[in-house]
Amino acid sequence: MIVLTPLKKFDVPVQAACISPDVFQGKSIAEIAALPLTEGSMQLHLCDLFKIEETLVETPNITINGDCGKVKRIGEGMTAGEIVINGDAGMHTGEKIHGGKIKINGNAGGWTGSQMRGGLIEIHGDASDYLATPYRGSDTGMHGGVIIVDGNVGSDSACYMRGGVIKIKGSAGRFLGYHMSDGTIYVEKQCQYRLAPCMTGGKIVIAGALEEVMPTFTVDSVKAKVKIDDTQSVQGPFYVFLGDLAEHGNGKLFISKPNNPQLKAYEKYL
Repeated sequence: MIVLTPLKKFDVPVQAACISPDVFQGKSIAEIAALPLTEGSMQLHLCDLFKIEETLVETPNITINGDCGKVKRIGEGMTAGEIVINGDAGMHTGEKIHGGKIKINGNAGGWTGSQMRGGLIEIHGDASDYLATPYRGSDTGMHGGVIIVDGNVGSDSACYMRGGVIKIKGSAGRFLGYHMSDGTIYVEKQCQYRLAPCMTGGKIVIAGALEEVMPTFTVDSVKAKVKIDDTQSVQGPFYVFLGDLAEHGNGKLFISKPNNPQLKAYEKYL
């Protein structure tokens, strides 16, 4: 295992896509130390910003001890292995990940898990805006894998989602699941307004309170229980809404009935 420790507090962004099990594999400590990264506009090597140590423990492949909230692109494109970050992680962590596991024992910056294809990302804190969302102007969203967030998630998360599972144990911001076409999102607590605009497929389960259901969704039924994935089902009852009808969509919203008494008026349409 390689252990990285920041040599200082980072005041400007660090681009560090080199911190990945795929990149480290087969390299000596000297070769790892010489890997390129940038701090602001400065071209540096990994050893200029991190203390690098090797231990006999095989897993995780990489452990980072310290605040990396300014360090971007950790684990970008990784296909296997495990990274543990004992502190905050910067933007684009786990972008385009195809396999392996990233565990963040802190908060995660924007665009974490963007364009994810497989693997597992665990965030034992909050996630900022744009979790699992592609760059603006792109419609290539998350296609697979699992993201688990212990805390809250910011706005515009899981936009253009095409597959995979996202579990949020806290609350979610506005515009969750924008243009979603497949996959599953589960929010244990409340969710802000504008849920799933332009949704065409997939399902979103809200076990807490929801500020509003968009008028382009229609109530369909009440369901006693909802399956999240092969490991978890959630007890309801849940109102089931279909939409987004403005996009001829067939997505499903499962909204907790006990926690949303304001939706009782929809029952006359059942």
